[in-house]
Amino acid sequence: MPSIKRLSTLSDDFQSSLRTLLAFDASQDESIEHATAAILHDVRQRGDAAVLDYTRRYDRVAAASVPELEIDRREWQAALDALPSDQRAALETAAERVRRYHEHQRSQTWTYTEPDGTVLGQKVTPLDRVGLYVPGGKAAYPSSVLMNAIPAKVAGVPEVVMVTPTPDGVRNPIVLAAAAIGGVDRVWGMGGAQAVGALAYGTQSIDPVDKIVGPGNAYVAAAKRRVFGTVGIDMIAGPSEILVICDGTTPADWIAMDLFSQAEHDELAQAILLCPDAGYLDEVQAAIDRLLPTMPRADIIRASLGGRGALIHVRSLDEACEIANYIAPEHLEISTEQPGQWADKIRHAGAIFLGRYSSESLGDYCAGPNHVLPTSRTARFSSPLGVYDFQKRSSLIHISESGAQTLGRVAAKLAYGEGLQAHAASAEYRLNPTVSTA
Repeated sequence: MPSIKRLSTLSDDFQSSLRTLLAFDASQDESIEHATAAILHDVRQRGDAAVLDYTRRYDRVAAASVPELEIDRREWQAALDALPSDQRAALETAAERVRRYHEHQRSQTWTYTEPDGTVLGQKVTPLDRVGLYVPGGKAAYPSSVLMNAIPAKVAGVPEVVMVTPTPDGVRNPIVLAAAAIGGVDRVWGMGGAQAVGALAYGTQSIDPVDKIVGPGNAYVAAAKRRVFGTVGIDMIAGPSEILVICDGTTPADWIAMDLFSQAEHDELAQAILLCPDAGYLDEVQAAIDRLLPTMPRADIIRASLGGRGALIHVRSLDEACEIANYIAPEHLEISTEQPGQWADKIRHAGAIFLGRYSSESLGDYCAGPNHVLPTSRTARFSSPLGVYDFQKRSSLIHISESGAQTLGRVAAKLAYGEGLQAHAASAEYRLNPTVSTA
């Protein structure tokens, strides 16, 4: 049995096969939803006491008070100082590249003045407080700390608060080091739905935030979904995805490893290759079969490729681009000669990697653009995390006396049409027969 499916656009059943391949059951486990709802309600009602109870129960951390869960900044700095020099240099290089890229995204307040003196515009301001969730324990995601914290600080957010679980009191030093490098302001050793609730609603010891960002397990995702509206959230991300468009000129081993790079995340991750060269697909298949046994996470990769992966033979690179726009992948590699001409045809993708040397893994860590990307075809209508997610916009409306004469009549006419007499009167009160509207 092949380790990955083979499809062809020449087959009559290709469209149905593709829909089946892309299908992902995003329905929520009722037991997780029920438990999450109960935890959030409890945190909202009891605050610190509930956070302490759940932290003792799930993380086996017996703190006497919530302030004891805060991790002192000196511990972050000690963790940073203790890193091997090459690892610290890599973190600092990644942080600088991420910061430099996101500085280009910063929006500015703008206005324009109409001939009658009316001034219209938009005021851009940062959020006051942002909460960053970071998985803890054995999982170490320092790159996620950088990708979430740095855009917030570039946006001008005064306070970025990080929460991270510390099972059995174990604190992940590289995550703390990343917090120090990324500009995080405070770190709390707590996780799960209770941490999301504390950030969203606030407790006696923790001030509520305006937005919660960052990855987590199913309980964290369910909690973020439930608190949305009380606070903002970045997104509810599905399994990781990579789609590669290749013309058959990139070494097959490179492409096989690119597919592995996302498949190793988990069994539900998706890795797809589109190519018009059937012989090249055979080469990639052979590379997969040869390289897979050498991977430490081979079982996960095998399950991912076998369950949701595919090598797809297409008629042309033009057709590959059409399929890519339908799939709207999280990561899209265009591994071809002159990749720019094909990128021009792409409308829907979270991140586009151009050329055979632009491996998706570079984007995960240090290229600069954000690695928090839309999944599950949501790239059709949403974008990567960025500075704009930590800024908000207020409309500026300064109507001149002369402008009020023209706009007041327009507004009154529309308001009467809607049956809203007070609206009309509010505009008409400002009409001045001595002011010319010519």
